[in-house]
Amino acid sequence: MTFEFEPGRLRGGEERDPWWFVVDPILILSVAAITAMGTLLVFSATRGPATELIPADTSFLERQVFFAIAGAAMGGVAAIVNIERIRSLVSAGYLGFIALLVGILLFGAEINGAQAWFRFGGFTFQPSEPGKLVLILTLATVFSGGRVGFSRMVAGLVLAAVPVMLILFQPDLGTVLVYIVITAVMIMMSSISMRLILLLVLVAITAVTMIFTSDLLQDYQKSRLTVFVLDEEAVSQLGPDAIRVAYNAEQSQIAIGNGGLTGTGLFQGTQTSSNLVPEQQTDFIFSVAGEELGFRGAAILLGLFALVVVRIWRVAVRSTDEFDRLLAIGIMAMFVFQVFQSAGMTMGMTPVTGIPMPFVSYGGSSMLTSMIAIGLVLGVHRRRFDYTRE
Repeated sequence: MTFEFEPGRLRGGEERDPWWFVVDPILILSVAAITAMGTLLVFSATRGPATELIPADTSFLERQVFFAIAGAAMGGVAAIVNIERIRSLVSAGYLGFIALLVGILLFGAEINGAQAWFRFGGFTFQPSEPGKLVLILTLATVFSGGRVGFSRMVAGLVLAAVPVMLILFQPDLGTVLVYIVITAVMIMMSSISMRLILLLVLVAITAVTMIFTSDLLQDYQKSRLTVFVLDEEAVSQLGPDAIRVAYNAEQSQIAIGNGGLTGTGLFQGTQTSSNLVPEQQTDFIFSVAGEELGFRGAAILLGLFALVVVRIWRVAVRSTDEFDRLLAIGIMAMFVFQVFQSAGMTMGMTPVTGIPMPFVSYGGSSMLTSMIAIGLVLGVHRRRFDYTRE
């Protein structure tokens, strides 16, 4: 199907607004509000003591604003690009993504124990972040176009397993979990039989059991997955890394507890200003929201995310093409899991895996990926109207 970049009619002859007015303003405004809140939280987490002698550090703020603006521009392009152009580039994009992951293992920079970034001067680039969109587009291509049988299911699993294994070698367990969730949700939401889903569940349980009982995961990775359900004595028996992870989670929970109902006030958090919470501008950014904005502010932030998810789901169920539907569902699964895991980690409810919160956590790779994802969803929403020339 072809979409012309000029005013038109629906095929039934009914006049509609020009395509550039066919947008979802609620989705756009919700994302803008989350990004604005996230930018303030990043500034609070990185501004430093900000005394009369030492002014506030604005370097992180400036870069985050730049990433948000650049991401919004890229998202706009993703919203208007022809879908056939996107589909024609999926194979090349997947191969390029795999090449980047291999390059990371050979030439990448190691940060916080993971070799997951390319470093360019003062900037870093994490290929596994935009790789989430590459995986979603790849799986949408494989699983669209009719009934999904055993061979297509296996093909999708293999295409997902290759980047998962390469990312495990970095190692970046949090990103691996995101890839697994995306793959599982897109398979279950495709035109697949219940028997194959049950088979997949059995295979998944077996694989997880084998991974935990093998040497594929390092001891510190296993401790990160289990420490949140252990008591202090059990944690101490696991070793220094488990103790450090438990300490990080404890400091985050203290910060959220300090916020209470209304919060200590923006830029007034004692845990935040003392830099007691590790990586508080990235993985633990929700602890800043909990301390300074309180339960009320954190709930508003999560409520905005819920609104974004509802709008994406609305776009998915109203789409007129199976590829578009799976694309929107994959993006929705990515956002839901990342928000749930990122917020839950700071509250001691989920494992400490280091997953950024979309639009909120500091980082160019995450921000650009999230903005482009929203652009792709807006493109799905626009294509529902199926414009042709008058």
